[in-house]
Amino acid sequence: MLDVAAQNGPLIDRLTKKAEDVIRSGHYILGSEVAAFEREVADYIGVEHAIGVSSGTDALLVALMALGIGPGDEVITTPFTFFATAGCIARVGATPVFVDVRPDTFTIDVEQAAAAVTTRTRAIMPVHLFGQACDMQELSSIARRHELPIIEDAAQAIGTKSPLGPVGGLGAYGCFSFFPSKNLGGFGDGGLVTTRDPALANKARVMRAHGSEPKYYHSVIGGNFRIDALQAALLRVKLPELEGWTARRRENAARYDAAFNAAALDEGLLRTPARRFEGHVYNQYVIRTSRRDELQAHLGAERIATAIYYPVPLHRQECFAHLGYAEGSLPESEKASREVLALPIFAGLGEARQRRIIDTVIAFLRR
Repeated sequence: MLDVAAQNGPLIDRLTKKAEDVIRSGHYILGSEVAAFEREVADYIGVEHAIGVSSGTDALLVALMALGIGPGDEVITTPFTFFATAGCIARVGATPVFVDVRPDTFTIDVEQAAAAVTTRTRAIMPVHLFGQACDMQELSSIARRHELPIIEDAAQAIGTKSPLGPVGGLGAYGCFSFFPSKNLGGFGDGGLVTTRDPALANKARVMRAHGSEPKYYHSVIGGNFRIDALQAALLRVKLPELEGWTARRRENAARYDAAFNAAALDEGLLRTPARRFEGHVYNQYVIRTSRRDELQAHLGAERIATAIYYPVPLHRQECFAHLGYAEGSLPESEKASREVLALPIFAGLGEARQRRIIDTVIAFLRR
């Protein structure tokens, strides 16, 4: 699905030199490398403030904690996402309220989100899934009407644009991940919290350092959510390459789209990803097919990697059974979990390998 070593190979000298510089400096927690990375990535994303944290999961935790969300509160979100989205809501003691997704983009259904608002709702947490922005214009209108903050789960969406502007700057907080498989992947865990509000930025910085300001004085309880200086330094080497990598992902997506659409297969057999906005960054390229499991097995036999994002929607996970969502309660999410299949899309895929994937998929589905 992703050849990380091949991506990092051309940068190895610069990465090694940067790692040596950090090791020799003796400054491993926060410091100048983290501060420089925060400035550079904020400029890239198009936000005023970026706070480096220990993972994308911890970015969500920091945002929730900084907004004071806890027991008795509800946060509206989607069940068709990575577990951390809802897991973090539960970890602060709040209740995730799941609403279904759009069948075309797999992003949150805005009308259902509006209907789910109650007196206990404290925030809305949309997910910019697979690198595509949600309908933030409508969602922002709902949030303003009910005076609710939006926490953008942008873990898969660094560099994604929407008609309102770059994701990560459209709500109270944006939350990004630098897990190695992301478009901007680190060398372990890492994450980022973004905001346009200086007061919210300060709250996030305090929260990531055990709630201390100044050091050893704690007005709130935070956590150890700091990004390592080494991770920040290495990400600084990779950040200037990100735009080029994203362009190649988009080229690969366009090649998939053209070939699959030209095959003129029945929509039930093959549906390509919908692109509602031009700013899609294709963290994943996800097709839908009624023969998903058979196709995945066939591709595996042909030594072609695939992945299923996600096989069980969160409202049907055992740990959330107490919330009472019955099978069939969120049908679009459940159907998507049965039909989605991600194909390789990384920048270094190459046209020859991609053509073999395309031909293998089409030949199998035509049988």
